[in-house]
Amino acid sequence: MVVFDQSADMRTQVAIVGAGPAGLLLSHLLWLDGIDSVVLETRDRAYVERRVRAGVCEAPTVDLLREVGLADRLDREGLPHHGIFLRFDNENHRVPLTDLTGRTLTVYGQQEIVKDMIAARLAAGGDIRFSVSDVVLHDLTDEQPSVTFRDADGVSHEVRCDVIAGCDGFHGVSRGSVPEGTLHTYDHVYPFAWLGILAKAPPSNEELIYCHSSRGFALHSMRSPDLTRLYLQVDPDDVIADWPDARVWDELHQRFGFALHEGPVVDRLLAPMRSFVVEPMRYGRLFLAGDAAHIVPPTGAKGMNLAVADVRVLSRALAALLHSGRTDLVESYSDTCLRRVWRAEHFSYFMTTMLHRAPGADPFQQRLQLSQLRYTVSSTAAATSLAENYVGLPFA
Repeated sequence: MVVFDQSADMRTQVAIVGAGPAGLLLSHLLWLDGIDSVVLETRDRAYVERRVRAGVCEAPTVDLLREVGLADRLDREGLPHHGIFLRFDNENHRVPLTDLTGRTLTVYGQQEIVKDMIAARLAAGGDIRFSVSDVVLHDLTDEQPSVTFRDADGVSHEVRCDVIAGCDGFHGVSRGSVPEGTLHTYDHVYPFAWLGILAKAPPSNEELIYCHSSRGFALHSMRSPDLTRLYLQVDPDDVIADWPDARVWDELHQRFGFALHEGPVVDRLLAPMRSFVVEPMRYGRLFLAGDAAHIVPPTGAKGMNLAVADVRVLSRALAALLHSGRTDLVESYSDTCLRRVWRAEHFSYFMTTMLHRAPGADPFQQRLQLSQLRYTVSSTAAATSLAENYVGLPFA
């Protein structure tokens, strides 16, 4: 039986589970609206701040971060991009994003955004609890739900609140706290994975290159003028040990078909590829946001941007509920977010299936992929559609 330290119990308006971009940004937006929150994170601060994830920020994401005072370092250190390359048949074909849309995307690592958000929240007196454990959500259909957890010292606490925001990712406890059968799940697993490396080397091109080759997909990206981010399509049963540095670089050179700048590998990951959505994104007083509610394959660069879009909608809905008792925005939260989510899911699926070599694909399917690629880079209408989705559709 767990005994709670009554003196350690607390009351807040919004309990936020997860200190990734979704949870931290939500806490910041609520603070700007005069709403208290507590953020609970199972990892320690150092881990959260060095966890390398997404790096492409849509134009609406950058606009919002500037609007709420979180973009000072992004504007100094982020890398503006005005186009991307689609590479196939050993040729680069540029899609001029800015010329087609009037908007720009920015390359700035998710871990850097997280650092900026943590610093801003702590400077403002925000309450972030790192290294917590045994997080359990209670009474989700009541007007006063709660969250229990153990802190880093093993002391048990209870947070009583008005609302719980589940921002703890695909494997977090929030979505699993909803009774079985309540949420409808849409899931698609792709027959390949991504092996990603972060190399201490200058980028080999000023813009991202999405490469379709007979050996499989590859991506050239970057995080700074001195750090290159590179990805390979690999078998989902592979493990990182299967890919020593020499093999990674050799495969990258073969797929791209030109010399890349090499350097020491300072980080690597192997990630499965899937599309996943749950509907609705709410159960009682629990609201799901970001990866807790949906996953996209990274080909479309949408994951972090969808999380930002979710909490922009959620923060406004909670402000209306907690300040004036209005329920219309919380009632429409899920439907509003899911319209953008499904558009991003489709775009990510389109990019993934156009660029990756599916195991067992016959020559007919391979020719269809090349036809789509050629059409995309030769048709202004097709290129504009890709550019609009890639740079980011407006937030709701």
